Amino acid sequence: MKVLQVSAEIFPLLKTGGLADIAGALPYALHRVGCVVRVLLPGFPAIMADLTDATVLTELTAPWGEHVRVLQGRLATLAQDAYIIDVPGLYARAGSPYEDANRKPYADNYLRFALLGWVAACLANGLDPHWQPRVVHSHDWHAGLTSAYMAFLPQRTQRAATVYTVHNLAYQGLFAPACFSELGLPQQAYVDHGLEFYGQVSFMKAGLHYADHITTVSPTYAHEIQTPEQGCGLDGLLRRRSGVLSGILNAVDGTIWNPAIDPNIIHRFDAADRSGKALCKASFQQSVGLDVRPDALLFGIVSRLTEQKGLHLVLSTLHAILSRGGQLVVLGTGDSAFESAFCERAAAYPQSVSVRIGYDEAYAHRVFAATDVTMVPSRFEPCGLTQMYGLKYGSLPLVHRVGGLADTIADCSLEDMADGLANGFVFDLFTPQALERALRRAFVLYSRPNDWNTVQERGMKTPLGWDHAAAQYMALYQQLCA
Repeated sequence: MKVLQVSAEIFPLLKTGGLADIAGALPYALHRVGCVVRVLLPGFPAIMADLTDATVLTELTAPWGEHVRVLQGRLATLAQDAYIIDVPGLYARAGSPYEDANRKPYADNYLRFALLGWVAACLANGLDPHWQPRVVHSHDWHAGLTSAYMAFLPQRTQRAATVYTVHNLAYQGLFAPACFSELGLPQQAYVDHGLEFYGQVSFMKAGLHYADHITTVSPTYAHEIQTPEQGCGLDGLLRRRSGVLSGILNAVDGTIWNPAIDPNIIHRFDAADRSGKALCKASFQQSVGLDVRPDALLFGIVSRLTEQKGLHLVLSTLHAILSRGGQLVVLGTGDSAFESAFCERAAAYPQSVSVRIGYDEAYAHRVFAATDVTMVPSRFEPCGLTQMYGLKYGSLPLVHRVGGLADTIADCSLEDMADGLANGFVFDLFTPQALERALRRAFVLYSRPNDWNTVQERGMKTPLGWDHAAAQYMALYQQLCA
């Protein structure tokens, strides 16, 4: 089955979050179950630099008059066939693919990503006479207009089925209503059952309304986004479309996230022999200036530093970690207030708190390998990959019971310990008090080495690979194409 994957980023070439990890791993997983996948990406500098054997498939004029070259070639690092939208005026910009140097969204983002959806629709409609997708699978708001354009373009070929995956409903791609006139869609698309969202243009809503099927990245999140609390104003639409909405849990690429073969860490280890993890912890503590103490419970945060991630709860309960002799390492970037607050704590407690602002993929691997506990206290979390990385590296996740965190982590309660299910620490209420009780459970379990080792080994053996998810996607594609 031929599948066109449409996304704004792809690991390892361009990554701002978990979307890139999924976009990079899913084509390989689908290939193993019988799919032939090609990816469509904007021509950002990192993407263009990796493109080999490139030829011009065609040249087009976008609805708003932009001259567009569509390239066809192969991404060398991924060994992946790809279509690339080559418009330097839109994509050849330094820094983030979405924001300028001052972290302000580019004013023309609505055109930059409308073009992604429009070219995807053209490819679905026979743009490449030698390769016709049966399914077009688009991801997040950046590709949200794909199925809208497909709904209104005159059909020249057999219509491809459309799947739209929501990675985070909170990021919706909202633009001023004046932008709509440039998109090349008919006026009937700018209605309540279309792109209009409280007087704005919503790329996310377009994907949710026009796609044949909607998926989210965990079963629990698929239910949560149908509620007013987590529906971000779109819960009514999602309830109406609940019959074509499902959750497929994300997975982990074991060729990249595997402490037994990871080139980014100093000492390799696995579930059967975890002695290398203690060595990773000691060398990491020394390298970042923390007290080198094996008895110090080392907590790690690898995250965007935003309110969604529950980091104000961490700041409120840091005393509970430090007063019990624990340590904290933070890697991330985001809101300046959170960056400053964590840096201030590191300056005040240099032997117990280490903070690195920014994102460094290799350093992230070192954090997971060194830490005892991975903290993911998010207010909401569609799936979360961080807790899965923690499990793989023997860093027991401490999470809020929401979304994919609820689907992957079982608390170290007495009953879950007795049933052989426990693989981390879970709190229910989104309060500092609830988080602090979970922290206490972590310290208590760490003081009981036999129980800690049992839970750690179980966590590392948790099946987190892509085979199951890929089979679910394949079954969905076959159902849509039947």
